[in-house]
Amino acid sequence: MIKGVIFDFDGLILDTETAWYDAFKKVLQSQFQFELPLEEFVKSVGSDDKQFYPYLQKELGNQLNIADIQNQAANLHTEYIRNEKAREGVNDYLQAAKEAGLAIALATSSHTSWATSHLNNLNLLSYFDHVVTKDMVDRVKPAPDLFLKALEKLELESHEAVVFEDSLNGLIAAQEINIPTVIVPNPVTASLPFENYHLKLNSMADMPLQEVIKTLHK
Repeated sequence: MIKGVIFDFDGLILDTETAWYDAFKKVLQSQFQFELPLEEFVKSVGSDDKQFYPYLQKELGNQLNIADIQNQAANLHTEYIRNEKAREGVNDYLQAAKEAGLAIALATSSHTSWATSHLNNLNLLSYFDHVVTKDMVDRVKPAPDLFLKALEKLELESHEAVVFEDSLNGLIAAQEINIPTVIVPNPVTASLPFENYHLKLNSMADMPLQEVIKTLHK
């Protein structure tokens, strides 16, 4: 029986990922005439930058000032998401989970301040019983630490929760500890080779939360 829901944040609740890709793409194009391939950028989505910056360093060499690129991209990103709303269906899912008496957690590879400030701006923070971030674990996704910590805080076993994810790194993390996973990709992650998930939706507006949970019991 499902007793709790665990949501990713970036790209799932708020599509920060498309904005990051667009921001880095613009900076790299204008400064280096370098076209950032989506397939390279997306390898880091849902995780951290351990693959992304070494890739840029390899491609651009000594001309690359990573701190400068980060700052320029961050400024553009802030501009891009300033008026961005939660993805379609997110509010309905959180409301439905609360009304159904399900425990609700966030499990994100981002910092606490990033996730909570955005959730607060979206008026969604109050829905979450627990917010689990990279500040609380040794390893981010695709390691399962964030989901293990969320289950611990929710006091649930893996089969008693369902994870909502937009990234391959998130799916891999959930699969490692056998949590049923619903994939809701965004434009940046839509082409990733997702496999062995429970369900895949274009958006949370495709199917009510109650119906998603019913499919878990079949």
